[in-house]
Amino acid sequence: MTEVTAQNDHSPVFGWLGFLIASTSLMAALFVFWAGPFAPQQSTGVSLGELAAEIGKSTLRSAAGLDQPEPVERARNMDDFLQIGVAMLGGLAIILAAVGLMRHEKKRPAIAGIVIGVGAILFQFFAMAFFALLGVLVIMALLNSFSDVFSGLFGG
Repeated sequence: MTEVTAQNDHSPVFGWLGFLIASTSLMAALFVFWAGPFAPQQSTGVSLGELAAEIGKSTLRSAAGLDQPEPVERARNMDDFLQIGVAMLGGLAIILAAVGLMRHEKKRPAIAGIVIGVGAILFQFFAMAFFALLGVLVIMALLNSFSDVFSGLFGG
């Protein structure tokens, strides 16, 4: 009696390639997070002062019935390109690992590539969301301090 087994003639090239690129993507995401920012940054006080001044100007324009200025496109810097590159590496890793699964390669390297690639992308997303939340809290505290100043000036 002969035993029929489904032999997998495909070496897990795409699965391992997806895993290696996903690992590189995750390491790059950690590097960008911990070693960055690489582009020159203004101090927090200057940024908050400019934000407060812009909020004040916008409020005065609205009260006077004037139109707001047209939106200005933000210039990209080195940090933006690094974050985009890390996300693209993660996406490439997911695609290569999925190709490995579709070719019926060994599942462990391909699944690991998908999971680590998704992890690299989600790490960047959650880090950005966390810092955006912190930024909103700082802006709210700044606006609250201005409301105390203005209520004292106008007898409110």
